[in-house]
Amino acid sequence: MISSVRGLVAHIGLDHAVIEVGGVGMAVQSTPGTLAALRLGSEGYLATTLVVREDSLTLFGFETPDEREAFLVLQTVTGVGPRLALAVLAVLGPEDLRRAVAEEDLTMLMRVPGIGKKSAQRLVLELAGKIGAPSGTVTENVAEAPPSGMDEDVVAALTQLGWSAKDAGAAVVAVAEEHSGKAAVLRAALQYLAGGRG
Repeated sequence: MISSVRGLVAHIGLDHAVIEVGGVGMAVQSTPGTLAALRLGSEGYLATTLVVREDSLTLFGFETPDEREAFLVLQTVTGVGPRLALAVLAVLGPEDLRRAVAEEDLTMLMRVPGIGKKSAQRLVLELAGKIGAPSGTVTENVAEAPPSGMDEDVVAALTQLGWSAKDAGAAVVAVAEEHSGKAAVLRAALQYLAGGRG
């Protein structure tokens, strides 16, 4: 099990980063918020977990061990795989997830693409007692940085996470003027789509 990686950040994509560890470039799938915190050419650290499938080995990385634990616990829920677990954390984060489960807030859970009412109810039911109680205030990932960014790439990333091309396009148009860089625009668009509009 690869539980963490630390090394030079060689590449930052829309859904992954490449971190060089001992001369080996490791591709790590992650959330836009975590990727936006990395700096190209600087040392980066991610808490990680390796997901083994018959036809693939995928490394998932997180800003904190708490996020990694939430990712692992989410996958214990019926019908939740790594991609959906990552989408949940991209929209909510561990603290917001705990709050949603504790308060049985289905609306908050349904902000995640791919989570309908039945799935939200299942998350509340199956995560109760597993994910812990909320501690502090709701965490809002505020995207930094100013204008520009490759809109088509960001729209494509949002559609991969489950939103329609129309909704994704509208979100990018709404936030693109205030943010620059793919990761910042993507993070702001996610906030917009999750309900934090303007």
